[in-house]
Amino acid sequence: MLHRFVDTDIDRVPRDLASRSETLSNDWTFDRHQHRKAQLLYSKRGILCCETANTVWLVPPGCALWIPGQLAHSARGAGLVECHCLYIEPGAATGLPKTCCTISISPLIRELILRAAELPACYPLGGREDRLVMTLLDELSDAPISEMNLPMPREARLRRLAEMLIADPSAKTSFRNWASSLGMSERTLSRLLVQEIGMSFGRWRHQLHVILALQRMASGESVKTVALELGYENASSFVNMFRKTLGKPPVRYLTEHRTIAMSRRPL
Repeated sequence: MLHRFVDTDIDRVPRDLASRSETLSNDWTFDRHQHRKAQLLYSKRGILCCETANTVWLVPPGCALWIPGQLAHSARGAGLVECHCLYIEPGAATGLPKTCCTISISPLIRELILRAAELPACYPLGGREDRLVMTLLDELSDAPISEMNLPMPREARLRRLAEMLIADPSAKTSFRNWASSLGMSERTLSRLLVQEIGMSFGRWRHQLHVILALQRMASGESVKTVALELGYENASSFVNMFRKTLGKPPVRYLTEHRTIAMSRRPL
């Protein structure tokens, strides 16, 4: 199923915030596009994959992606997805991110997003709706951010491999079987991956798991829950992988990252 954004209408809305909600099923794609307003893409259900240039940003349920205005991007997903798109006027608030990044969504921000998604296109100025929007923008300005993303290969077979892994990150298919399904040897697959994305299959897959894990834990999910959803037998094996990838266990990394992210925010 192919969907196309019509963003000229969004850019013409004379308010600091405009919204659009989507419920999508089966395979879907939003073509590459851009808009003057910045966009907050929040996933209520399902994993969204948003691509900018040769980089993919993964947005699990309860997480959000910030896309600056005028940045060309596309989005895709598989299965049932519910998402809210908030389009924000440039300069509407100080402290909002200048680059593409994931934003940690607190319970307060989540409720503000859901409420803002219900606002009419031209909500009344100077009233409660306007105050709600200003509160949401203030909270987003202070929310911890992350710039972790996933490099994507250009070669058609490797793209297919990457998309299958993103669609099912808990899959336990062996490297040999992945290579066979793509019609190549393990040696050829290893060589192409290093050429295209600069890392091995194992490292790429670990980075995928780390990104998904950090986003979900930032939204309040436990290490054990995340580990099991990503296909690990127990929390310990997941923590070991995480430590080898980033040099420290997930809870410590997330705590330190939040502190650093907050310190980078302008006063």
